[in-house]
Amino acid sequence: MFGLATGILLLLLLCIVAASIFEFINGFHDTANAVATVIYTNSLRPEAAVVLSGFLNFLGVFAGGIGVAMGIVNLLPVDSIIEQSLAVHLSLILSILLTAIAWNLGTWYYGIPCSSSHTLIGSILGAGIAYSWFTTGATNLVKWDKAAEMGVSLLISPLFGFGMTLLLLLVLKKIITNPLVFAGPDEVKYPPTWIRILLILTCSGVSFSHGSNDGQKGVGLVLLILICFLPAQYALDTSRNFDNIVPEAVKIQALTAKINPLGLEVEQRVRLVSGRESLEKIKTLAQGKTAKDLTEKELFALRKQLGVAQKSFPKLLDQSPMQLGINAADKEQILASLGQLKGFTDFAPTWVIVLISLSLGVGTMIGWKRIVITIGEKIGKEHLTYAQGASSELVAASTIGVSTFLGLPVSTTHVLSSGIAGSMVATKGLKNLQGGTIRNIALAWVLTLPVCIFGAMGLFYLLEWLL
Repeated sequence: MFGLATGILLLLLLCIVAASIFEFINGFHDTANAVATVIYTNSLRPEAAVVLSGFLNFLGVFAGGIGVAMGIVNLLPVDSIIEQSLAVHLSLILSILLTAIAWNLGTWYYGIPCSSSHTLIGSILGAGIAYSWFTTGATNLVKWDKAAEMGVSLLISPLFGFGMTLLLLLVLKKIITNPLVFAGPDEVKYPPTWIRILLILTCSGVSFSHGSNDGQKGVGLVLLILICFLPAQYALDTSRNFDNIVPEAVKIQALTAKINPLGLEVEQRVRLVSGRESLEKIKTLAQGKTAKDLTEKELFALRKQLGVAQKSFPKLLDQSPMQLGINAADKEQILASLGQLKGFTDFAPTWVIVLISLSLGVGTMIGWKRIVITIGEKIGKEHLTYAQGASSELVAASTIGVSTFLGLPVSTTHVLSSGIAGSMVATKGLKNLQGGTIRNIALAWVLTLPVCIFGAMGLFYLLEWLL
């Protein structure tokens, strides 16, 4: 299989299984947030709720694209990593996986809603820092700009969830006069049909959006593993027609030749020069060749230059077309051609998406109860009402959906739990929150990144020494 020696093949399979275990844990750790509201409002029985949520998580992974997945991959210097030995690859991958799995399991055991996104990103950053120090003695290989972008997303999302749910519930109180909407559920009877449908729909929305966002993180993990073990097969999407690369590069060259560098700032001129140089190198590497004609080194050189072009020109095109000396149609054509080239670097095999979908979906149906109890009983001092459940899940689903569209990871756990906290505050103020639970959630939010960063760093060096 793949031309690998038996021992290396077993290590590859071990790493892929570990990534599936992480996503399985993510299922019962994070998706419990989605089903808590329908269970505690008696809209669905627990068994039906977790099956529905698991199925929608499965579908969400397929519908979410791979923007978040590639963000995970691009946190690390892939071009540099593939030049290292198998021992370094194993140390890097296993330090990420073991740290993320251990922290997720620990917080689940104690019933603390903790972000799998924070966990994974912290583990990747820790392993990346350790790898950078190991190879260069510095941390310049870690993609700090991408890490900062993700950090802002993870920081803002729970604050947004809290504030928007609080505001939404206050608005609903003004415009809805039916007191039943704001009442606690009957422990025996189902809620009125229209309320029940609304709550099932919002639960479904959170589950689907969770799959589309969090599922991609597992896809990104598996892609990292495949690139480390099988760089020649997964550096570029070799199933695509390589004959399209040079024509698209030529189109971009012709259109960007119209750009007048004299009207640009120094930073933009550098981007223009860098982008033009990358296009020349792309043409040299790909002209008249198929994927089979390129060596492993040439494949990664082509991947690198495609990445340079994709990074240089979009930022350059942030300027107005008039300032650049081109028209709007030219700008659209450049972006369209860049999109065609991006398809060669940003891809995930169907079997990877299926594997992660199954892991996340099955995980959702198992082990959910600890987190559900925390969400449903321990954030507020009162029983979750219909309006509180629907408001928090509506905000969570929309926040996660927008983040997925932007290609940013977001924490389902923190968005929804902070939303429920906001709904409790909207009802009776801060006194309606259980201080102990809020402190535990906040502490997990603060500690997750540093614990996972330092845990992955330590594991990387330990594994590298052992291997």
